[in-house]
Amino acid sequence: MKSRIILIFVLFFLMWMGIILRGSYLQLVADSRLEELKKKQFETMLTIRSRRGAIFDRQGSELAATVLAYSLFADPKIIKHPKRAARRLGKYLDLSWREIYKKIKNRRRRFVPLRRHLNKTQRTLISKWKVRGLGFIEEPRRIYPNKSLLASTLGFVGNEGHGLEGLEHHYNNYLQGKIVRVHLPRDARGRPLLDDGNFYDQVSDGSDVYLTIDNQLQYLLERELKVTQEKYQAKSAVGVILDVRTSGVLAIGQSPGFDLNEARKFPQELRRNRSVTDAFEPGSTMKTFVMASALNYKIAQPNTYIDCEGGRIKVGRRTIREADSRHKFGKLTASEILAYSSNVGIAKLAFKVGEKRLHQTLREFGFGSRTQVDLPGENQGILHSPPWNQHLLANISFGHGVSTTPLQIAAAYGAIANGGIWRQPYLVKRIVFEDTKKEVVLPERKQRRVLSQDHAAILTLMLTNATSSLGTGHNARVKGFPVAGKTGTAQKVNLVSGGYEKGAYISSFAGFIPANDPRFVIYIAIDSPQGNYYGAQVAAPVFARLASFAVRKTGLSPVLLSEQDIISKKTEDFDVEKKKKVLLEIEQSLSLGKDGVTPNFVGMTLREVVRRLRGTDIKINFRGTGVVASSKPAAGEPLKPGQRLYLQLRSAEVKVK
Repeated sequence: MKSRIILIFVLFFLMWMGIILRGSYLQLVADSRLEELKKKQFETMLTIRSRRGAIFDRQGSELAATVLAYSLFADPKIIKHPKRAARRLGKYLDLSWREIYKKIKNRRRRFVPLRRHLNKTQRTLISKWKVRGLGFIEEPRRIYPNKSLLASTLGFVGNEGHGLEGLEHHYNNYLQGKIVRVHLPRDARGRPLLDDGNFYDQVSDGSDVYLTIDNQLQYLLERELKVTQEKYQAKSAVGVILDVRTSGVLAIGQSPGFDLNEARKFPQELRRNRSVTDAFEPGSTMKTFVMASALNYKIAQPNTYIDCEGGRIKVGRRTIREADSRHKFGKLTASEILAYSSNVGIAKLAFKVGEKRLHQTLREFGFGSRTQVDLPGENQGILHSPPWNQHLLANISFGHGVSTTPLQIAAAYGAIANGGIWRQPYLVKRIVFEDTKKEVVLPERKQRRVLSQDHAAILTLMLTNATSSLGTGHNARVKGFPVAGKTGTAQKVNLVSGGYEKGAYISSFAGFIPANDPRFVIYIAIDSPQGNYYGAQVAAPVFARLASFAVRKTGLSPVLLSEQDIISKKTEDFDVEKKKKVLLEIEQSLSLGKDGVTPNFVGMTLREVVRRLRGTDIKINFRGTGVVASSKPAAGEPLKPGQRLYLQLRSAEVKVK
């Protein structure tokens, strides 16, 4: 008996010693495996996302904001009547009750998400049902108060709060703020033990982004594009408005649009920002830059005559024609070529400039390269490097054989309006850190001189005459303010089979206002309008309405259209006397002028001739009907007040080449 007691004592002693030694080992000797196990059992990690920064327009109006939303979930194990709950939720949330029932009938599951981003009203109503097993999780939700306004530019965020498109994507690192992970102890049931919730306040929100966008101009632009698209049953319409002095984007829009709050319900084709992603042949708006090259290389002046050879010339085996078969132009001045939008005249000027010099000019104006605007997905367009054959050179001169984006064209016209300096367009004015209220230092924006001040002033005067009553851009005029600009009508390329789509055109207008002291550059393009399709008929009136609102909104005073008003407030280096001389040359190229020279009336209607000669005391005799086939005196010959002008008219069908 005694030996048994001793044996049991020894066994218990050894057992306790083993436990003590093991406990000492566990307490005193580090074991990473056990440390990890302890963390899993008694600690949890809480991920805290900061509030995403807001996006504002230039006046401080919110364009994108983050609000508190609620996500509905279910605990199937404690829902007593799952079918009844599913029917009620399905009816209220407009969901399939059968799908909800499939999710919540499995009682082995403890957490089933049902619907994200419910508002406070929805949360309150569902809570009043007192259905045990339904609960809510608070989470941030991105909203866009203006719905479709600036949609393709703003972009949107995904379910996890990351920017997916547009500015939301491009500036995501600033907007999303920081993601903080906090280690917390938890009890035996796995619930976090929160002794102090102050760490929530220590998480900095995302930075706020302020844009160059003018909310009112943006709204009007999108409204005008929508109205015009619907009126002409066009496929789409795009527009850009820039601040001449800075190249800040005041408005950039398109039609059709989409609701940003439901962005993923719309196809990618509708969401893409056409002003930067879509490149197309610009048509006659490109003629302005051929003229800029001719001025720069001293090939032509506003009153330089070019023989347009009756409206057609042979280039190799091909024939270059005017867009309107009624136009049988003879000799035109360079200013008239731009005003009447002569294909033959601008092609012959391009031949004189030459492919290398024209290519260099176009590159300097930004064609064939990205503007590097702060938006994703920008297209650089197409501008092939020389050598070009003569036919390609002619095509490029009137905007075919080259592709550009709307933003590239707007920026290029902005360079002319800005006295010859091209400035990089941009959308973000400033970014403010939420915690320090300091501004982010943004990259320096590029700028370069592409045209001398003298030539920019001359070209501005020529573009002003292109919007006169006799120019193709007369529908872009704004009462009380001189407008400089150019129309464009380009056949649309068939991207599937090649060549051009039959009867499909891009109608456009590019210009700036006021011409004497430019403040706004506006570019409008309408894709495949039905019925009328000339840029002068479709796009120019849109420019006029937008420009009229812009100058009056800014409080600019109307301008008296005298010599001094047109040439004042331009560059100091281009002296007033030189401006007066250039203006006189341009006036003489478009009217009788002081020397009494007969203009080129060929291709005009009788009404256009009468309007042009109004106030000159010239008597008109005519024969036939239609448009002017010839005149006596002929173009360039003397025509004095009181003299008689003989016109021969003939009928002509309109054919677009």
